[in-house]
Amino acid sequence: MNGNEESCDVLVIGSGSAALSAALRAAAGGLDVLVLEKTGWLGGTSAMSGAGVWLPANPIAKAAGLDDSPEEALAYLRAVSPPGWQVEEDRLWQAFAEAAPRLAAFLIERTPLRFELIDEPDPMSEQPGGKLRGRMLSPKALSRRLLGRHAGTLRRSTLPHLFTYREMVDSDPYHHPVRAALRVLPKLAWRLLTDAGGQGTALMTGLLKGCLDAGCRIELKSRAMELLRDESNAVTGAAVEQDGRRRTIRARRGVVLATGGFEWHAGLLAEHFPGPLDRRGSPRTNAGDGQIMAAAAGARLDRMDQANIYPCLPTTYEGQPHGLPFTFQAEPHSIVVDRHGRRFISESDFNIGEAMDRRDPATGEPVHLPVWLIGDRRLLRRSLPFLWYARKQPGWVIKAPSIEALAGRTGVPAGALAETIARFNRFCDQGRDEDFARGESAWESYKSHGPEGKFGRLDEAPFVAMSLNRSILGTKGGARTNERGQVLREDGSIIAGLYAAGLAMANPIGTRAVGAGTTLGPNLTWGFICAETLLRENR
Repeated sequence: MNGNEESCDVLVIGSGSAALSAALRAAAGGLDVLVLEKTGWLGGTSAMSGAGVWLPANPIAKAAGLDDSPEEALAYLRAVSPPGWQVEEDRLWQAFAEAAPRLAAFLIERTPLRFELIDEPDPMSEQPGGKLRGRMLSPKALSRRLLGRHAGTLRRSTLPHLFTYREMVDSDPYHHPVRAALRVLPKLAWRLLTDAGGQGTALMTGLLKGCLDAGCRIELKSRAMELLRDESNAVTGAAVEQDGRRRTIRARRGVVLATGGFEWHAGLLAEHFPGPLDRRGSPRTNAGDGQIMAAAAGARLDRMDQANIYPCLPTTYEGQPHGLPFTFQAEPHSIVVDRHGRRFISESDFNIGEAMDRRDPATGEPVHLPVWLIGDRRLLRRSLPFLWYARKQPGWVIKAPSIEALAGRTGVPAGALAETIARFNRFCDQGRDEDFARGESAWESYKSHGPEGKFGRLDEAPFVAMSLNRSILGTKGGARTNERGQVLREDGSIIAGLYAAGLAMANPIGTRAVGAGTTLGPNLTWGFICAETLLRENR
């Protein structure tokens, strides 16, 4: 071995939730693990997240006396996923449903993470296998000081991580920031003193601490450039660039790709997500490295048109325009309309992002975009944080003295918009949305906090409009894998030594989210599954 060549048992590329879950499980099984992060910040998009984690049949719910099982979770996934997906994804759903409870127990055993139940129902809990409570978890606050010399390298967020996810849900700082802060003021003060945080800060602090305690080596500013292969085309490691120097790292047991999405790769994004895009809410370094390397190694790329799509407020991050994920489109005196001036979904539907991204099957072009949030003057009065973030993008909020004038400023057909608003106002008067049953499902009822929060008339000038096109928190397409996390070629054969997890894989839960934490929960689980396969099969 020359001076520019190193070795390990398992090479993990990336440092988000899927990456560190894989690293921790492999290290706990006795393997020598090296984690590479191409930036100077650890944690990826996961560190920026709200850290809602959807894990069915988890031990925390069981301890609380809530019944659930992998079989019920699988029934739910089959019932609510898009038509046709079961043919390709059923084995992966089965693997996820079986592994999720074990992953949750493993994290509690091997890290300082302590999860609490969140009272959020499954968004489609009325479907077979759905649950009103028990699958949604989030970590309690942890201090970054647990990480020692790595404490200062944990990626920061645009979200207020002084609050835990539960505190965000219970105290509603979006509408009542002062009251919310006062309710937990002693906790916030203590967290400031101890450099602690909730949400993604807590999740990634706990995972990193577990990895460090298990002996994982972690290197920053180390970008994998190319996967290395032997004469049989098995993956044996990676060529890495660090500080302008090219190194070779050999992986005796395998390489795990967990590099995140490709939403900051202009070419891939334009190819797979045509049409208007408002904002992105992930690190700018999510540029498709894993997808590109996997394809070069012969992998089949799949689900490239899937993403975590959710409304985002304008903000800045690292000095650049950015997206802050927030539910601001479901305020009482507002509706969402498409370019034709028509509503097309309940504004409170958790999968509004999927509806915005609906494509014409013949052309692949979006059928609703551009999309607009339309409200009256009361929309702007309900939230001081909304007004604060709106200032980050001058011109985003459009005001007009009448519906006709607003239509003229947005390009939406005036007659259709006026008709849509008149129809919605009639629904408000009668107390029921006959078109989309806004506020009636268990999810929407929970989120609207009672009848008053469901909807209200739009009839007080000035009227306002804001673009509400797709905002992407992470694409969900990448290397097609089997149920063991092994990457597959176009012909379905396994690329020996190569695994993919999280948003670098062809994610079996795509744009249609089955729970509020169905990015992080499956990401963690697929990292865990990859490592278990490495421990069991690739010797």
